[in-house]
Amino acid sequence: MHLSIDPSARPVSSASLPSEYLSFRLGTVEYGIDILKVQEIRGYEQPTRIANAPDYLKGVLLLRGVIVPVMDLRVKQGQPANFDNLTVTVILNLEKNPMAVVVDAVSDVVTLAPEHIRPTPHFDGAVNAGHILGLGSLGEPGQERMFVLLDIEKLLAHTPVGAHQEEPEEALA
Repeated sequence: MHLSIDPSARPVSSASLPSEYLSFRLGTVEYGIDILKVQEIRGYEQPTRIANAPDYLKGVLLLRGVIVPVMDLRVKQGQPANFDNLTVTVILNLEKNPMAVVVDAVSDVVTLAPEHIRPTPHFDGAVNAGHILGLGSLGEPGQERMFVLLDIEKLLAHTPVGAHQEEPEEALA
């Protein structure tokens, strides 16, 4: 077998490839997170509450021997947290530790090509949009489905979450 490489061929950039996002709802707004960050989706179950935790931290779940903090993204975003049969917990596989987030509903997995993703608008400092990757849209003009694409790692990075935080080394000595 002979393999020849065309020297004029350019490598495929990952930015030009379609990306898959898990779409979910918080209130009336549809969001998307990188599907590779999602470990599993579960029906909502009441976590074990942690004393003196902030309102958005619902508690912890024990999943296959691992304690996972559960954050309600609705409360974190200042929205009401209504629980019904569509409320789900999304288990995320983040860089440091697993984390669970509660959302109103999960819609589906959408594939967005680069031309379906628009840059984040500039908000003149009125809104911290550092965790927004862009705005995705699918569908025909006038009937488009709009998604706020989140960098879930950045969104959760500066959120104090008890078990998710690491102790400073000097405190351990």
